[in-house]
Amino acid sequence: MNGDEQLLRGRVYGLDHDDPHPGPLAHRTYAALIGGPLDGLLLDIHGWRTEEIDDGAALPTELSRWPGGRALYGPRPGEPRTPGPGVSCRFHYSGDAP
Repeated sequence: MNGDEQLLRGRVYGLDHDDPHPGPLAHRTYAALIGGPLDGLLLDIHGWRTEEIDDGAALPTELSRWPGGRALYGPRPGEPRTPGPGVSCRFHYSGDAP
């Protein structure tokens, strides 16, 4: 694991690495990002409807194939989800978009 990967692991997507609380909050719901440039980060999906979770997310990142592009993540069909706070599902990397 390189330095960038260590910096990202266990942090919440969108929070700065020097945020005083970059990790998950006990009362929020998260998707674990699996693979790709954001591997190891958690995405806050608290309040998302089931349809929104099914659609996945196109996440802006400078780490994608195209600087300033988006990394595409979403759930795999049939993969289990856990209701309530904490990590409730996994979003798998499927590619990049400009």
